[in-house]
Amino acid sequence: MSKQRPPSATAGTECCIPLVHEPLSADSAADLSRMFKALGDPARLRLLSVVASHEGGEACVCDISDSFDLSQPTISHHLKVLREAGLLDCERRGTWVYYWIVPAAMQQLSTILSSENLVTA
Repeated sequence: MSKQRPPSATAGTECCIPLVHEPLSADSAADLSRMFKALGDPARLRLLSVVASHEGGEACVCDISDSFDLSQPTISHHLKVLREAGLLDCERRGTWVYYWIVPAAMQQLSTILSSENLVTA
């Protein structure tokens, strides 16, 4: 089965311009706020980290669940929030679902918070 990883839903927008260069558009701010809101929960931040650091860059939900003291429905909910925010993508293989980081989303977050060219008083 060929694995196709679609680009982030907001890839190609002006959101990749650091805050110090120009203000965000309303659409970019809305997209980014969904990502930051998703990362505002400690369990979701850990889930993202578990997936990102897993061997091969992707993790089966069966591997993820063992790392948490949360019920399977709660883990599934958190993974869904991360997917809807564009931070994770997934693919069903048989009875298991495999997750991976969306690189474009990580780049957006990194770029927008870049401290390059900051002017300090």
